[in-house]
Amino acid sequence: MKKTYYIMFHIKVKGELQTFGKFYIGQHRALAHGLFKKMRGKADTDGSEVLFVELMETHEKLPLNIQMLACTLDELAENCRVIAKETFKWNNIDPGN
Repeated sequence: MKKTYYIMFHIKVKGELQTFGKFYIGQHRALAHGLFKKMRGKADTDGSEVLFVELMETHEKLPLNIQMLACTLDELAENCRVIAKETFKWNNIDPGN
């Protein structure tokens, strides 16, 4: 069975992470990891962060956290821009990937 990749956005509310955005990336591991490397944020957190971006993999409907970054509101906006730009390129400019 194929693996599927997503980039998810979370916000901390009352100490709990709530998902408020989910971007389908596809089934290409290299593309998903390459895209996530372009995400802005920091891997080291001190617990005071509120916004997070996460690379998720699903295999047989089971989710697996690959990597998570804490980000600022400006970084979150930039991450959305990068996802939209790269997704457009994959599907319109270089559909062979």
